[in-house]
Amino acid sequence: MSSRNVDIAREYFESIQKGDLARVGELLAEEVVWHQPGGNRFSGEHQGRDAVFAMLGGMMEASQGSFAIDVVHALMGNGDMVAASIHFAGRREDSSMSMDGVDVLRLEDGKIVEMWLFSGDQAAEDAFWGK
Repeated sequence: MSSRNVDIAREYFESIQKGDLARVGELLAEEVVWHQPGGNRFSGEHQGRDAVFAMLGGMMEASQGSFAIDVVHALMGNGDMVAASIHFAGRREDSSMSMDGVDVLRLEDGKIVEMWLFSGDQAAEDAFWGK
């Protein structure tokens, strides 16, 4: 099951990178729980696909459309969990961020049901997103 979950995670990240939000929506469970780290305006637990899309839309708006996961270094599966070592970046006006992170996905029945994100420099990410 682990390799199937890694394949689903790979498809999720490829869809994010291509901007295929319809496919992202199909890969997220309707009741997905998203744990966004830090102390910024997007931090906290977001419950449900609509709440996750609202958060991601806010991030795209705040970053003037530049927020992106530009590199997926590695995907590692362990049962129903997949860890992804990534790099993400964004910029707006006179502010930017660029750092590594880790996303941990939990899958059930071919859908992402829970997501935990870890930032390589949480203080810098919080400063970028603001309160």
